[in-house]
Amino acid sequence: MVRFRHLAAVTTGLTFALILLGVYTAAMGAGLSCSAQWPFCDGGLIPQTFPSFVEWFHRLIAMITGFFILGTAIGSWKYTGEKRIRGAATLALAVTPIQVVLGGATVFIYTPIVQVAHHTAALIIFGALLATTLWSYEAERTPDARGADSTTGYPSDD
Repeated sequence: MVRFRHLAAVTTGLTFALILLGVYTAAMGAGLSCSAQWPFCDGGLIPQTFPSFVEWFHRLIAMITGFFILGTAIGSWKYTGEKRIRGAATLALAVTPIQVVLGGATVFIYTPIVQVAHHTAALIIFGALLATTLWSYEAERTPDARGADSTTGYPSDD
């Protein structure tokens, strides 16, 4: 459970950093710098300008974060027995493909509604991961129904 809590915390922090990077990317208009190409940028894999590099870097961090979200969801089912932790992590995972599609849409359809939908999905994912993390730390302090020791997470010898 300790490793899972750490994974959940890292995933939540990474997601928050990704949101901040996304805000920066949108504010500088870098999403439009890749010549309306997605998932590629500037006709290939390597960006050619600083704004296209910012967009490309946002996409790279988003992909890495997506794998962390997947790992957190799998870990929630493997290492916890709490429905709310599993539910929150699964919600984050379920919204992630929608977020990917919306991220691609921001390149082709740069409208306020698409931007709002993209940011809303990001906040849902972040909120679900924050709940996952906080609940996993709370679960550590509370012995579970099997009589686990609250400090170790292992069954007590009583």
